[in-house]
Amino acid sequence: MAKARKRRSKAGKIIFVIEIVVLVLLIGALAAYSFVNSKLNKIENDTLDMNKVQINNAVESNTTLTGYTNLALFGLDSRPEGSQFADNQNSDTIMIASINNDTKEVKLVSLYRDTLLDIGDDTYQKCNAAYATGGPEAAISMLNTNLDLNITDYATVDFSALVTVIDELGGLDIPLSYNEIEHMNNYCVETSEATGKSYTPIEKPEVKPEGTKADTEIVGTYHLNGVQATSYCRIRYTAGLDFKRTERQRLVLQMIADKAKKSSLTTLSSIMDKVFPMVQTSLTQQEIFNMGAGMLSYKFDDTSGFPFEHTEMNHTSKGDIVVPNTLEKNVTKLHEFLFGEKNYQVSEDVKKRSETISGIAGGTVTETSDSVTATSEDSYSSEPVTDYTSDYSTDYSGYDSSYDSGYSDYDGEDYDSGYSDYDSGDTNYDSGYTDNGGGDTGDYEGSGDTGGIEESSSEEME
Repeated sequence: MAKARKRRSKAGKIIFVIEIVVLVLLIGALAAYSFVNSKLNKIENDTLDMNKVQINNAVESNTTLTGYTNLALFGLDSRPEGSQFADNQNSDTIMIASINNDTKEVKLVSLYRDTLLDIGDDTYQKCNAAYATGGPEAAISMLNTNLDLNITDYATVDFSALVTVIDELGGLDIPLSYNEIEHMNNYCVETSEATGKSYTPIEKPEVKPEGTKADTEIVGTYHLNGVQATSYCRIRYTAGLDFKRTERQRLVLQMIADKAKKSSLTTLSSIMDKVFPMVQTSLTQQEIFNMGAGMLSYKFDDTSGFPFEHTEMNHTSKGDIVVPNTLEKNVTKLHEFLFGEKNYQVSEDVKKRSETISGIAGGTVTETSDSVTATSEDSYSSEPVTDYTSDYSTDYSGYDSSYDSGYSDYDGEDYDSGYSDYDSGDTNYDSGYTDNGGGDTGDYEGSGDTGGIEESSSEEME
């Protein structure tokens, strides 16, 4: 059984609100206290109800976890009127940041948002619905009780933050294939509507490359604004599917970090003024500031996605879901990845949830993430989907950056982060933001004003 967790003191908290989610607080440790403090006032602080944060009893005796600081990161995909951090919306992005308090190594795990988990009270649904059932407390509890973790702090960022950061940095020069231009233009419609930002559609070349070259052959390097670059990150309907989308997100994050490090204090100050109001965290200003001076000593060690082994299926009542193979085995691998625990024995709580999930999926699942059967109507076929990364990789050699973000060991198959496209699933929690975009028909015409853009009738729904 899980029990409510009393808040415990955490030495060694990091300013992840910026470095990971927003990627622009690199300057924080270098500025004067009065300057930083005035900026931190713009961040919305939230005091968690720790009586509602659940942790499995067995985790209390796990001494290994005491050497780590774990933080939950959420990306919200819409801004309901009244509060952009309203609890009645799904979390588009769910990440776990784990810091080794001794070595200062940071590992990141991104949960696939359609993963079937217990989101509370024995309700098994896509994990991104947990936030809508009870805000950050419910979402943190979902992570703790399904994964045997002890998270008691979080940071949430609004969807518009990425667009704003890119615009403030002056845009990004990104190499694009023919199909990437087409899909990006389509996604831009919704991204623009959701953020209130305008854009100018990219004109496609007159001649479309044949076959898979339309996906993989770079036709030019284009200067993209925030709406366009964010929409580029959302593309999933080219060869490589989610694996390729992950690669795009990785490229954009690296470019952002590169430009942020070279930006002036004036630019970074402007970014903080505009982006910090889009951030909510349970960390206090003092906790954030105390770690600011040492944040440059933190280094990103590795990243991954969860579950490590899974099956994608279309469930009769739960829609398109990601099923861990099995939850018990995946949690064991998670603890080895994050904490170096060999042959970790999961709690009885996790074992029970693992059995329930396998039962919902129709028994013990045998397929793995290396050979996933996709039955969604949005899939290209019902054949097993394999890892396309090696066969359909795009040459981004045109982008030359000397910046080392610390993600050198990145594996595109595992890590899925950032502002990915939204799927509300079959829950009752509709954020009002859908994932329309892409398509092989229909062009957009406009002059940078969203009002001058006509939306194609072709839509790609996740």
